[in-house]
Amino acid sequence: MSHWQPTANDVWQGRNDLAESPEALRLFQTIGQHNEPRPIVLLGFACDEGVKRNHGRTGAAAAPDALRKMLANLAAHAGHDRVTDGGTLRVGDTPLEEAQALFSQKITQYHQQGVRTLVFGGGHETAFAHGLGIYQAHPDKTVGIINFDAHLDLRRNDVATSGTPFRQLAHYCEQNQRPFHYLCVGASLAANTQALVTEAERLHVEIVWDTDALTRSLDDLHRQIGAFMEKCEIVYLTIDLDVLPAWQMPGVSAPAAVGLPIERLLPLVGAICESPSLWGADLVEYNPSLDIQQFGARTAARIAWQILHQWNIGDCP
Repeated sequence: MSHWQPTANDVWQGRNDLAESPEALRLFQTIGQHNEPRPIVLLGFACDEGVKRNHGRTGAAAAPDALRKMLANLAAHAGHDRVTDGGTLRVGDTPLEEAQALFSQKITQYHQQGVRTLVFGGGHETAFAHGLGIYQAHPDKTVGIINFDAHLDLRRNDVATSGTPFRQLAHYCEQNQRPFHYLCVGASLAANTQALVTEAERLHVEIVWDTDALTRSLDDLHRQIGAFMEKCEIVYLTIDLDVLPAWQMPGVSAPAAVGLPIERLLPLVGAICESPSLWGADLVEYNPSLDIQQFGARTAARIAWQILHQWNIGDCP
């Protein structure tokens, strides 16, 4: 049975430099405790049933606490004192669809209270739960999804998997007469069948292929992402860590042969975070059992650190 658990005390630990200076803080010393009201809440979705159903390599259910542990010892700067750890939904034997519904309800509740959500998955089935909660919390707003991912995740399937979340969200929008705005950055044409590309065209998905993301100027990419965001009142950012090259992110089910390196990813993510329209962000697909000397965990934690550092919570739109 799935259930919410507060994060164990031994997860948020690190080096204590307070003897040097009261400003020598790290995130484990600034993170808010469970239910402490702050503008951003960190949640875990400990599930990789979607990866299993998608015939991937399981292990991502262990990611939320692994990423917290790596984030804990990073230096605390501006923005890092605005986050509370809200615990993790541990899916266990609960059917994936039921767990996604429970998680989306929690996301909706937080957003209705004016709290932004940062989520550590879990497989990319996390995105349907997180995204649905965002849509339901903002019924009268135009929502846009920005996905950094090697895969379009628009698969047709009789059940939810890690490869179906954005098709599921598109179906939700169709059923509720809402526009579906989806931009995928870093997708690999070699990793997406023609059927998926055709489905993306049908849904009017914007795609920046990995080869283009590497060769176009950052200014050009910023302009495209900015133009996409201008169409949206609420932005949901989801980062499938397999968008990174395998040498930077070995700990995923499907490491990328090309990928979008972190030195190009971070400026793009940072610009998105500077918009007050960003209400939800997640990092998914990290698999500690496949990582090499925690290289992937360090990379993922650095991305999460940047999101929290640059997140402009602004005023509620």
